[in-house]
Amino acid sequence: MKLAAHMQFNPQTYFMTQTQTARVTFAKNIGFRKELNKRVDAYFKSENLTPRDNASMYFKSTIILGWVLFSWIFTLFSPPIIWMKILGCIMLGMGFAGVGFSVGHDANHGGYSSKKWVNTTFGLTYDFIIGLSSYLWKFRHNFLHHTYTNILGHDVEIDGDGLVRMSPVREHKSYHRFQHLLINFVYAIIPFYWSIADVQLILFKRKYHEHNIPKPTFLELSILIGAKLVWLGLYAGIPLALGYSPMEVIIGLCIVNMVYGVVICNVFMLAHVLEPAEFIEPNLPENMVDDEWAIVQVKTTVDFAPENKFLNWYLGGLNYQVVHHLFPHICHIHYPNIAPILAEVCKEYNVQYNVYPTFRKALAANYGWLKKMGNPPQSNAVTPQVL
Repeated sequence: MKLAAHMQFNPQTYFMTQTQTARVTFAKNIGFRKELNKRVDAYFKSENLTPRDNASMYFKSTIILGWVLFSWIFTLFSPPIIWMKILGCIMLGMGFAGVGFSVGHDANHGGYSSKKWVNTTFGLTYDFIIGLSSYLWKFRHNFLHHTYTNILGHDVEIDGDGLVRMSPVREHKSYHRFQHLLINFVYAIIPFYWSIADVQLILFKRKYHEHNIPKPTFLELSILIGAKLVWLGLYAGIPLALGYSPMEVIIGLCIVNMVYGVVICNVFMLAHVLEPAEFIEPNLPENMVDDEWAIVQVKTTVDFAPENKFLNWYLGGLNYQVVHHLFPHICHIHYPNIAPILAEVCKEYNVQYNVYPTFRKALAANYGWLKKMGNPPQSNAVTPQVL
């Protein structure tokens, strides 16, 4: 079996057997995805590489998990000097983001190892280190976001719950006018929201939009709830047992989670919420998108800072989001070498592959888009940006 075909995410069937919602369909393939898979297959074969189970990925995970452990120990046992405690909390928040970017992300996509138990084990870093349910994340992100990228009403991750207007299809509210100025305050509180929403969603609401959340097994539900308690024990119970006051623990946890939220949300936004990423409206009443699924992924996603060595390492390939959306089951360490292959195929099929050369330019484009979306729709004239 060919590697790329074996690893390729199938958005039409993943989770579909467990949900009961009207699906968006995509146009018939025109050969773009088939040709891309063939060339990626050839790359792995010619270089004698495996898409997953790479030694460099295990080494990288060791460094990042060590970063989290060191930061936690430093925060707990460093001298009782305020700036040192704050520094430790900031380091820990950055470590949480590193786990989210580079360890749990690949594992929960099945891109870490060919062995399910390895993916499951590293995927649980979301639950026990970050405090985020990997079970709900896989449904929300792997299925809803990756299948229905930038389609409002389906892609939960560009919805904003009415608080943030990311899509021109979203209803405009007067308070959106200031969203580009206040957005980092929103990002800072999102980890707290996730922690509470995970429990509320799985026990009571049981759906994202009109998409029913698949019923968890007893083990999956136990992990979701139990991991929340373990997380609180690690990051609240241990400090309290060591003599920290409740207020000190609360302030410390706020710093950690706010740093984590600001870092991880800004990075995610740079892939989908900016020009020239498209926001898709399916044709009604058939609920169909005119392009084939793989081409939609290219049109709705943007890469950035491909030459930045630190970001290439720290972000776990999330600055190569277009590649990731097409090959989520391939380990992100391969993305820099797959990107030129994708660029060639895009050129041959006349599909625009959008890349911002630097992090700064992508960030400016994101804030510019949020500002436009904050204006009333009649003044939302879109001016194309030069990449």
